[in-house]
Amino acid sequence: MPAPDAAAAAGRPPLTILDGGTGRELARIGAPFRQPEWSALALMEAPSMVARVHRAYVGAGADVITTNSYALVPFHIGEDRFAAEGQMLAARAGLVAREVADEADHPVLVGGSLPPVGGSYRPDRVDGGRSRLVLPRLIDGLEPAVDHWHAETLSAVAEAEIVAELTASSGKPLWLSFTLLDDGATAEPRLRSGESVGEAARAARDLGGSALLFNCSQPEVMLGAVAVASDVLQGRIPVGVYANAFPPQTADAEANDALHAVRPDLTPQHYCDFAAGWQGAGADIIGGCCGIGPEHIAALASLRSSSD
Repeated sequence: MPAPDAAAAAGRPPLTILDGGTGRELARIGAPFRQPEWSALALMEAPSMVARVHRAYVGAGADVITTNSYALVPFHIGEDRFAAEGQMLAARAGLVAREVADEADHPVLVGGSLPPVGGSYRPDRVDGGRSRLVLPRLIDGLEPAVDHWHAETLSAVAEAEIVAELTASSGKPLWLSFTLLDDGATAEPRLRSGESVGEAARAARDLGGSALLFNCSQPEVMLGAVAVASDVLQGRIPVGVYANAFPPQTADAEANDALHAVRPDLTPQHYCDFAAGWQGAGADIIGGCCGIGPEHIAALASLRSSSD
């Protein structure tokens, strides 16, 4: 894991660097990419390009890469294809990431991405019965290759409870990552369900989570969330952030319904400036989500180096 830094000297774990967004990076390098399959299409047709994206993030300094399994749900690939190929494709996603991690010149962990089954940003579509039909196929496919589970873009505490139930028997650590309302930096940070960050932090602790993160929301709303979560958790489990580069997303938005415009102001240095604030507030895991690429991750790695 990362070399000791100033946080470690203060009694905190060293900063861990995550990778950045996968779908947009696949589109940028010319991988097969279209709706509705989204990032799953490259996994189906050009898995070597998925490996190329993983390698770019490892080369930028990432300590953790996340499997390209976020779009492996019927919402994206269709009911019939999911039934026939979902578990196989999840296994492929795990294997591609594992091979890249194992060939890296520094220790790299593989997080098994478990997505919201009903689509991103939609707490109104959380359905326990549906999740219990879909997620076990991803879990079974990914399990041999991953070091921990990474439940991403959770809109509600109920989603975290379902994932914790379904992954418990694997014995692997569970990282729980919630998406927040993009309602401004001064507002009380809340999940897209309206539940408080404090509720999410207590749930992550009580569910046995190994990390609590916030993702796929604007950088401006993350600082308050980190502060609240750190206060609740008191170092019991690490807190992390991987923000997106989108403009504010409304309550009825879909994160994956199109290639949304990204903010031109979020240069690697600007993003790194946000990250320094998150680290100061208690974040020990930092990376990027949609629109955050390898150049941003390299800047984060330099942030860690500068604090050694």
